[in-house]
Amino acid sequence: MSFDYHEAFSRNLGWVTETEQEILRNKRIAIAGMGGVGGSHLLTLTRLGIGHFNLADYDQFELANFNRQAGASTPHLGRNKLEVMVELARGINPGLGIAQFPAGVDVDNLDTFLEGVDLYVDSLDFFALDIRRAVFAACYDKGIPAITAAPLGMGAAVLCFFPGQMSFEEYFLLEGRSREEQALRFMLGLAPNPQQLAYLADDTRVDFEAGKAPSTPMACELCAGFAGTYALKILLARGGVPAAPRGIHFDAYRNRLVTTWRPWGNANPIQQIGLRIARKRLNARKLPSAGQDATPRARPVERILDLARWAPSGDNDQPWRFQIVDDHHVVIHGRDTRDWCVYDLDGTSSQIALGALLETLHIAASAEGMRVETSLRPDSPEEAPLIDVRLIDDEAVSADALLPFVTSRVTQRLPFSTRALSDHQRQALEQAVGEGYSVRWIDGAAGRRQAAKLLFHNAHIRLSTPEAYEVHRQNIEWGVQFSEHHLPEGALGLDAPTRKIMRWALQSWRRVRFLNRFFAGTWLPRLQMDVRTALGCAAHFVIVADKPLLTVEDYLAGGRAVQRFWLHATRLGLQFQPEMTPVIFSRYIAQSRTFTAVAAEQALAEKLAADLSALVGPSVQPLQRLYMGRVGFGPAPRSRSVRPPLESLLTDASSQ
Repeated sequence: MSFDYHEAFSRNLGWVTETEQEILRNKRIAIAGMGGVGGSHLLTLTRLGIGHFNLADYDQFELANFNRQAGASTPHLGRNKLEVMVELARGINPGLGIAQFPAGVDVDNLDTFLEGVDLYVDSLDFFALDIRRAVFAACYDKGIPAITAAPLGMGAAVLCFFPGQMSFEEYFLLEGRSREEQALRFMLGLAPNPQQLAYLADDTRVDFEAGKAPSTPMACELCAGFAGTYALKILLARGGVPAAPRGIHFDAYRNRLVTTWRPWGNANPIQQIGLRIARKRLNARKLPSAGQDATPRARPVERILDLARWAPSGDNDQPWRFQIVDDHHVVIHGRDTRDWCVYDLDGTSSQIALGALLETLHIAASAEGMRVETSLRPDSPEEAPLIDVRLIDDEAVSADALLPFVTSRVTQRLPFSTRALSDHQRQALEQAVGEGYSVRWIDGAAGRRQAAKLLFHNAHIRLSTPEAYEVHRQNIEWGVQFSEHHLPEGALGLDAPTRKIMRWALQSWRRVRFLNRFFAGTWLPRLQMDVRTALGCAAHFVIVADKPLLTVEDYLAGGRAVQRFWLHATRLGLQFQPEMTPVIFSRYIAQSRTFTAVAAEQALAEKLAADLSALVGPSVQPLQRLYMGRVGFGPAPRSRSVRPPLESLLTDASSQ
């Protein structure tokens, strides 16, 4: 079939007239950059019926482009972006007139690049600020309108610059600034109300110094929609187009469209305040990444351990070190925190964590076609157990279905939806714990109220005893979104004022007692961390062992059941939070053990142990209660504990 321009773009008619379509056919648009937004701009404008382009790009497609760039696909790997995008555009309109600039655009070819151009659409890399400034300055001098549409999060921010009005440099004020400051000013100038920051899951992925930032395909397509619409209005002189210092920022994730107005651009006093806040936030970031260690691992044993290190542990304490004996033998050097942590009675909490590690090792090894055999050395001390791990090649082993969820498993300390679990979800979780264990559910409005009351009173013990204070003082890392060794402040589940009060109080036990005595200091954290969350969930659960848990082996096996339950919950799209203090304090009471010097709190623990027994069922002995928590539907946390690099968790034989 021969190509017919009028037939190909006839469905545009109605929104444009036949005369206007012919005008568009004879217009020329310059686009610098054929990547994330540039490729989408080109295809959108080609389908609009634009007949002529000046296009520039010197880069090639690579795997890192696949999440957002229109021309990025397996057949195009390693090919020049400009060449590929010209092919795709001419596949839509073979009659396109295209001037190509395969070396990119620079100050030497800028005049040629803009020759005969009716409109410039900016598609340069976000951090290519020097050449961007030069292009916009040339457009201003030549009387060419210019659009920049930036993909921000899951939205798009658009600014338009017209001859005789505010220029690019007058708005952004980049002259003489450092590279990082220019990037900051460009971002905040595009989005004076930076909506995307509200849901940025990991702000350490924004690296102005290295010139890297996360992106989404939705944002690039939204940019193309904005740019295409404004191109139509500008080229056909139809309708109003906001010119800088006015702009538009639509965020699909937040369901919000905001119009921005910053007279004097980045010199605006409000904008100056925003820049100071942004600089402070940028300087406050501490961790390089919240994802897996990016170091390539050549040996299967290292890849297995690199994944296994993401097993859960109390307050992210990681009570283990790995000794690699050879490619098929690892010794886990365990340790517990019974000597200082009130929540680690006889090391049982650490042993549960070690059990979770063993289960994670089994899952990680399946990715390498290996099965795992483990054995606890009988002569190793209970507080520092040694566990031999043998990795055995086995053709019958296939990748475990839980593999993708090992690193995404998190603790969420904010409220969930009260939507009930389905029968299928409950059954899947009950089956996950395996033989020898069962799950007791505490759900429904009445059950959640009972759990909230129990947790509220247990939290009083947690916040009113010097033994627990010492744990909290050591295990919270303040001012961070992610923590490699502790619990980050952002993951506490508290609002900002309460976090500030808690941070101040935890500097000394004297301050804690002062708040508790004169200002009901336990109420705010208990209401937020315990009552609000206990009422806000689908269900509370208690994992129960068929027999009392008495030995290290019992708790190791129990930890494996807990990890299976947790990973299956993650696989089902459920959020999860441990609620272990009632279980731990009731174990002290069952063994007639004193865990605090505060007699009133010890007495309260005795009463609450009876309340827990009534809630779970009198047939379940205290030492059968393995693990307690809550599950439900809700967003993933933005702050979480991560893990240190594998190298820091390795030890050698001399440490035995």
